[in-house]
Amino acid sequence: MASLVLKDIAKSYGAVKVLHGVDLAIEKGEFIVFVGPSGCGKSTLLRMIAGLEEITGGEMEIDGQTVNDVPPSKRGIAMVFQSYALYPHMSVYDNMAFGMRIAGQSRAEIDRRVREAARILQLEPYLDRLPKALSGGQRQRVAIGRAICRNPKVFLFDEPLSNLDAALRVATRIEIARLKEQMADTTMIYVTHDQVEAMTLADRIVVLSAGRIEQVGAPLELYDNPANLFVAQFIGSPAMNIFPVTLVEGGARSRLALPSSALVTLPVETPYEDAGKAAHLGLRPEDITIAAEGDVLFEGRVELVEALGEVTLLYVEGPVEGQPVVVKLPGVSNVEKGARLCFTAPMNKRHLFDANGRSYRNRISR
Repeated sequence: MASLVLKDIAKSYGAVKVLHGVDLAIEKGEFIVFVGPSGCGKSTLLRMIAGLEEITGGEMEIDGQTVNDVPPSKRGIAMVFQSYALYPHMSVYDNMAFGMRIAGQSRAEIDRRVREAARILQLEPYLDRLPKALSGGQRQRVAIGRAICRNPKVFLFDEPLSNLDAALRVATRIEIARLKEQMADTTMIYVTHDQVEAMTLADRIVVLSAGRIEQVGAPLELYDNPANLFVAQFIGSPAMNIFPVTLVEGGARSRLALPSSALVTLPVETPYEDAGKAAHLGLRPEDITIAAEGDVLFEGRVELVEALGEVTLLYVEGPVEGQPVVVKLPGVSNVEKGARLCFTAPMNKRHLFDANGRSYRNRISR
């Protein structure tokens, strides 16, 4: 399998710049997931890796070889699209074998690869069926099997589960996770807008925004230590609550003034020169709990209760007018709409960002 290196990759459509100097190194055998909002450039970047989009600037290497001008068929890449793109008149076997037949592979080699891919994806009982006789999840597995048969250096997945309903999406995601375990040395790059897919499948996640990489890291690294406000609010559902605050004093333990004038202590070594400056306090909904007497971060009236069974979501009138705070409590809660409560969060779950949105943890570590 192959390593992949992107050096200052840029993409423009005329005067419109879509990607701005992307740098990324992907090791052999890694499962990399690109995430970001619509229009951030993640699918464009994937298509550039595949050779389906021209590289405007920078250099792309696969196994040390520059491939900027190498056609898609020569890059050793197989791509699974959002659409299954199966031939409706061909059986599952023939759909999976078609590319190898065009490439002139021997009948014995084609049969071996098709049956091995069918075994991996549990498609053996369906090899003689037409696509119309398969479920959506099975059709997507056929599309993945077709890619496996090509024995590529790199697998590319462009939102392969987005056309499936919720139950099929979960089942097919599990199949892809199993596929990765069975093909541990295979390099895979996966584009999705679904956080659950990203968090459960990725070795590393690449978070993109407006054509730039905001942060690269393991799923829990991005969750626990977001580099900036964008990553903090993009990773996690519901999104992180953000409060505008003022740094009251520096030192070993920073103190903040919430808009409600409450003082909050954070375990961050804030430089003294930042005292008096604006900042942002971030609290994930699942880290907020109902406070006993003592360490109270804020109080507010519960405006809405969503009982989901496994969790209960509270929408609370918080310190900032017009900006409800989302609180995620485990299980079923007996909190009622209209209740006025005090809330807190563990010290090590309080995130602090400077006025420019950069994490203080990230800033101080450098």
